[in-house]
Amino acid sequence: MNYPEYLENDKYLQPFAEAITGRIKRAEDKEKQLVGDSTLADFAVGYLFYGLHKQKNSWVMREWAPNATKIYLKGEFSDWQLREEYVFQNTGNGNWSIELPLKTLKHGDLYKLHICWNGDSGERIPAWAQRVVQDEHTHGFNAQVWDPAKPYQWKHTAPKKKSTFFPLVYEAHIGMATEEYGVGTYENFRKNILPGIKKSGYNTIQLMAIQEHPYYGSFGYHVSSFFAATSRFGTPDELKALIDDAHGMGIHVIMDIVHSHAVKNEVEGISRYDGSLYQFFHDGPRGDHPAWDSRCFDYGKNEVLHFLLSNCKYWLDEYHFDGYRFDGITSMLFNDHGLGSAFTEYKQYYDGNQDDDAIAYLKLANKLIHQVNPDAITIAEEMSGMPGLATPQEKGGYGFDYRLAMGIPDFWIKTIKERKIEFWNVGDLYYNLSNKRVDEHTIHYAESHDQALVGDKTLIFWLLDKEMYYSMQVSHQNIIVENGIALHKMIRLITLATAGDGYLNFMGNEFGHPEWIDFPGRHNNWSYHYARRQWSLVKNKELRYKFLNRFDQAMIKFFRKRDLLNKELHYPRVQHAGDQVLIFERGKYMFVFNFSPFNSYTDYAFEAGKGKYKVVLDSDSRELGGYDRQQQDLVHQSFENNEGKNILSLYIPSLSAFVLEKTK
Repeated sequence: MNYPEYLENDKYLQPFAEAITGRIKRAEDKEKQLVGDSTLADFAVGYLFYGLHKQKNSWVMREWAPNATKIYLKGEFSDWQLREEYVFQNTGNGNWSIELPLKTLKHGDLYKLHICWNGDSGERIPAWAQRVVQDEHTHGFNAQVWDPAKPYQWKHTAPKKKSTFFPLVYEAHIGMATEEYGVGTYENFRKNILPGIKKSGYNTIQLMAIQEHPYYGSFGYHVSSFFAATSRFGTPDELKALIDDAHGMGIHVIMDIVHSHAVKNEVEGISRYDGSLYQFFHDGPRGDHPAWDSRCFDYGKNEVLHFLLSNCKYWLDEYHFDGYRFDGITSMLFNDHGLGSAFTEYKQYYDGNQDDDAIAYLKLANKLIHQVNPDAITIAEEMSGMPGLATPQEKGGYGFDYRLAMGIPDFWIKTIKERKIEFWNVGDLYYNLSNKRVDEHTIHYAESHDQALVGDKTLIFWLLDKEMYYSMQVSHQNIIVENGIALHKMIRLITLATAGDGYLNFMGNEFGHPEWIDFPGRHNNWSYHYARRQWSLVKNKELRYKFLNRFDQAMIKFFRKRDLLNKELHYPRVQHAGDQVLIFERGKYMFVFNFSPFNSYTDYAFEAGKGKYKVVLDSDSRELGGYDRQQQDLVHQSFENNEGKNILSLYIPSLSAFVLEKTK
């Protein structure tokens, strides 16, 4: 076998070439075993076979439960009793099925399974259920027949991913996307939030917590029903309408997909589904995640691969999602889930601690997704830095389109916490923000949704602290607030300006949302006060939040209109540690940063390309909450010095950043 192309770009990987090629062959062999002469797209259609389906003259339901001895279907049609006329037939190979007259079930009916095994039994939500609802009184879950008289009719086709596409991602949680004290809905998001995302210039929405989960406070990461869109936010048709409208606006919609683990709940989830702990998951201690209190899939089982790959295709097919952000990949890649590892040596990626079955699954999942939709977007949330993860499969990689640059939010928090601004080293900033593998596409983000959770702090909270509660009025002068807002804009601009191939923002962070996230629970008397977003703060003309929001819109639109992330990022013209001035170029645009909180510089001279330059984006603009210290209409002309070098001389105000466009 020829060695993957990406090995040529990194000599430190070459000692592990056999391990890397072995993983490629393992995935290829597994694919042949699963599909034979067919394709993954033809194989991953379990959702069309299993679960409840309406036929011409009957209902049919099929389940896979190899350890079961008897299965009952029960619901409103049986008065929730176990009746022999609703017993499944064992059809072999662990499969069970039941066929019922059409009159048995109707749209909206509730049902579940009662599965028996080896002298014991339990109620279960069908593993392939496509609609699950929670009872408002008992808070228990049931599957629900979803058979509306008029199936949803799609109005728009998904936008195509052009060759110059780069994702500008707005990460959102439907339930929190409301200012009301309660759970937000798909309809509220479609009508009230979606237009604002369009106005802000983001071209991709990443929806969290879509797969059904029993505990709202899990942020959607303890999934129980993998094929059911959570009913907390509304109906399947309302989710489809949201995605449809986004497509009509030219916006891609991807979802967080959780295949790294599953909730331990047995009645609501698929743990001990047929009485065995090892049906979907590893048996013994390996089946339990020690940090997440959840179950770990056995990716070596063909039936598990069929379940998960079918899940990948289902959301693309049924809901027209444009791809996925895969959660918790590090936990999948390593037998010890990467817990406690710093990943400082390449041998840590090839030392036998890796789950080769999980690696094969991720390769197959990416291949399948792009077979079904060549324009699909797949993003890896992975913190170990596993080589090849976001490298195309034709080059030997795992096939993710992008990797989240997870080290960047950590870097910003560490920098803010441990160093005063006047000691920030601009060379260190540039290195940490621009350092990436040449063969991988990366998505930058300044802060993650985890930093908004109670017990942690967002960037704006680190910068302003308690002053945020007392001094955000436009009329109130406060040096901490003014410097913090200035720095907040600079951090976001430099994070995007150095990005490899994309950018992500969690909803509310664009305007410095002042409150953390705390889901309702016993600890807060089931309050929704902190499980919402206060959009009215942006609309309040008396408060400074509007400036941060305007800057974010100006920044996003600037990059998108000029296709800047497709332009080459050059080595800095200036990275002066003492002055705290950093100047670098991307295409014909020059980015100028002065991180000094004390010093503004007049006639700051440095070598630059010959030509004229004009300001096209300025964080210090009064419209964006600054002081207008930069003369916006001034044309900066380079000149030749005594040594024959072209020099540009600028006024660079303190704690500000601006972008110059080189004109003809």
